Amino acid sequence: MTPHSDADPEPVPVRVVLPADPLLGSEPQEVVARLWKRRQTETGWVYLVGMPSYRDREDGTVEAAEYRVWVRAPEHVRPVDGVDYDQVVTERLQPSPQSAVLEVLGERRPSGWVLQKVSGGRGPARGVLHALDCEEAPKDAPQLDWKRALDVAENPATRLCTLCGCAQELTPLLRGFDHITDSAPDDS
Repeated sequence: MTPHSDADPEPVPVRVVLPADPLLGSEPQEVVARLWKRRQTETGWVYLVGMPSYRDREDGTVEAAEYRVWVRAPEHVRPVDGVDYDQVVTERLQPSPQSAVLEVLGERRPSGWVLQKVSGGRGPARGVLHALDCEEAPKDAPQLDWKRALDVAENPATRLCTLCGCAQELTPLLRGFDHITDSAPDDS
């Protein structure tokens, strides 16, 4: 039970859905409680509600009390008609660094590659390796995982598409990351 402080903002009424109790044979019920705070979490919203209750006093009497508990919204709470919830303390989830990256870079491209076979000429089969979402990629070609794509890319008759970035993605895996820098590795 959380004691009330004068520094707390005034709560507003909210309906709380109590679960059914198969032992008592009761159906779900709604009681009006006091909404103290809302918090956004990774899995949704939770509301801190003050449920009406009673407590025993040391002198043997009983007094009205409030039991505060976090409940899931909207599963366990319902608004009360005519109540303004704009003034309720609301803690929003801070955007994760991953969402900032997503905002800047956009949706992640699909994983996988496809081989476009190029006919004509003599010698080994020729082909162009594309990322799945490349405009030039054949739509009916089987998808290759990264291991198979590297095997295909090592074939001298295979060209890596520069339009879709396949060359930029696979070249470091084929030749290592040292070739990317302008200077030779320091052997000291």
